[in-house]
Amino acid sequence: MTQATPPAQTAPAPAKRATFTNIAAAALLAGSAGAAWLMLAPNGHQVTEDAYVEGNVVQVTPQLSGSVTEIGADNTDYVQAGQVLVQLNEVDAKLALERAEAQLSKAVRQVRAQFANASQGRANVTLRAADLARATADLARRKALAHSGAVSGEDIEHAEDAVKTARAALTVAEQQLAGTSALVDQTSISNHPDVQAASSQLRDAYVASARTTLRAPVSGLVAKRNVQLGQRVAPGAALMSIVPPEQMWVNANFKESQLRDIRIGQPVVLSADVYGKEVRYTGRVIGQDAGTGNAFSLLPAQNATGNWIKVVQRVPIRIALDAKELAAHPLKLGLSMHVSVDTADHSGAVATSTATRRAAYKTGVFEHELEQADQLVQRIIAANAGGAVPPAARPAARPAALALVD
Repeated sequence: MTQATPPAQTAPAPAKRATFTNIAAAALLAGSAGAAWLMLAPNGHQVTEDAYVEGNVVQVTPQLSGSVTEIGADNTDYVQAGQVLVQLNEVDAKLALERAEAQLSKAVRQVRAQFANASQGRANVTLRAADLARATADLARRKALAHSGAVSGEDIEHAEDAVKTARAALTVAEQQLAGTSALVDQTSISNHPDVQAASSQLRDAYVASARTTLRAPVSGLVAKRNVQLGQRVAPGAALMSIVPPEQMWVNANFKESQLRDIRIGQPVVLSADVYGKEVRYTGRVIGQDAGTGNAFSLLPAQNATGNWIKVVQRVPIRIALDAKELAAHPLKLGLSMHVSVDTADHSGAVATSTATRRAAYKTGVFEHELEQADQLVQRIIAANAGGAVPPAARPAARPAALALVD
């Protein structure tokens, strides 16, 4: 009697072994990632290496067209605010300034002549009024003697004609005075409309001449010099850039899942790859951008069409750096940073909701352009005003002699 042999056990299929291997590898990878996250982001901290140095890039641009005759700085040079960077050909601007100066001098002298004509007109009215008073008195005396026969009727007619002539001459003088006074009434040489128009043209020419010299609006390092000698530049063209080394901050791009505990004002510890972990920077969170980086990209993603795969988004967090630490270890734009935010304090706001008073960016390099132009205008007016500037002209009062004929 033969015994039945048990069925042979079949070995696991290769596909099943591969599946078990993949699952084990995935579990191991997940555990490693979790352990790494716990090490890099301990409790109460949010960490990212997706952080970069940013800062202000101040462009140097001309305000008028011209040909470049001089370049005063090159890339990597440190320049002070007000230092000459680019000089444009100033021949045309100087000629225009000379024409404007001559026009202002001419306007001042013409206004002086108008004031003189007004004074002459007032004197002429007084003279004609005296002639009329004399003719009126002569006529009165002849009429008084007419009844005695000492004066003929013809003499009386001549006297009456003389009165009419004197009265007409007075009217002409008064009209001429009104015309000349209309040009100078309630004005002086300095505030006369003709002088003010010429002064405005001179200010324009002076400012245009001054703007042929391009000065550094801020102190900093020169970068991106795009201008060459002899180049014809247009208004608004970027000739070079200046990067103030003290005006830098860090934009840390945190994942949207990390934003829950981040608040404005929380302390931050940073390190730069250029110096290594031995050099530490301290900072603080000062704000969050209004959207993710993808939302402000040139071509935002269109997730409403086709197949969709969720991608974790990142939001830029702005971090201010300590000025003393930044001066001791300067940073460059675009450098990579390691950022760790201490999220233990939740008293701050999640995002800025009120107007903040930060130090405004300002330059005083161009403040004195118009002031210097005003000084030039005053010098030219004083040089051509012929001494004291006459007071504002007023309409002439009617001479007292006319009371005899009114």
